[in-house]
Amino acid sequence: MTQAPSLIVTIVAQGAMGAGVAKRLTQNGVEVRTSLAGRSRASAERAAAAGMRDVEDAELVAAQMVLSIVPPSEAIATVERFAAICRKTGARPLYADLNAVSPETAARVAEIAESAGMTFADGGIIGGPPREDGYNPAIYVSGAEAPRLSVLRERGGLDIRVIDGPVGAASALKMSYAGITKGLSALASTMMLAATRAGAAEALYAELSQSQPQLLAWFQRQVPTMYAKAYRWAGEMEEIADFVGRDRAESRIYDGAARLYEHLAGDYAGEKREIGMLEAFLKRGGKPHG
Repeated sequence: MTQAPSLIVTIVAQGAMGAGVAKRLTQNGVEVRTSLAGRSRASAERAAAAGMRDVEDAELVAAQMVLSIVPPSEAIATVERFAAICRKTGARPLYADLNAVSPETAARVAEIAESAGMTFADGGIIGGPPREDGYNPAIYVSGAEAPRLSVLRERGGLDIRVIDGPVGAASALKMSYAGITKGLSALASTMMLAATRAGAAEALYAELSQSQPQLLAWFQRQVPTMYAKAYRWAGEMEEIADFVGRDRAESRIYDGAARLYEHLAGDYAGEKREIGMLEAFLKRGGKPHG
């Protein structure tokens, strides 16, 4: 029986999602390459645990495909780096941008990738990183080259979902979904903090418990997962504002959410004063700990 050729995938970078996707692939026999140049010790540890190989630039592009999984603000710089490597080496991998960016940003990434001879697929990830219990996030992809990513489902164990649409369709879906879910987390956090500052936290918690128990339970699950990711979500909210349309009044909802997440990211890295207020509300209806 003829053995299938080896599947080599490059993933940038080694955050929780990138490393989680890499681990699922390596568990299924896929070789995953990455670059640890300039990365932190924590990134290196996640990469090692996921079975990722740290390689030089020429080996990064000597793969069937490159998956970009970085904060939204780094999407352009990342594709520009890979475009420069491809121009130097002549490599032509499939470049898949799986970041939380607007369709307009995705189109710009595609333009840069294709100008260097790479093919391109648009993508968006909905859900958390793959887990040991078998859970996978949904990875939506679109564009003419998107079906090529199906190999990551067939041989890599990922949940790849091909959308019948052009470049930008997968990003539009991601923006729409995140605009609801992460936008709702921003709205909830805003009002929980405002109620706490006004001395109405216990009353608001009691009312939510009685009239909106399912919504309160969702806040209790989702809001705490935001704290460590708020710095990334700020950029995502700005991309969503672009997607909605800067000429539309409602885009300001997401500009406000971006500023909230920037503030919470700074608080999480510092005194955790407002993070503590959110924790107190979600755990005890705003009552102080102790």
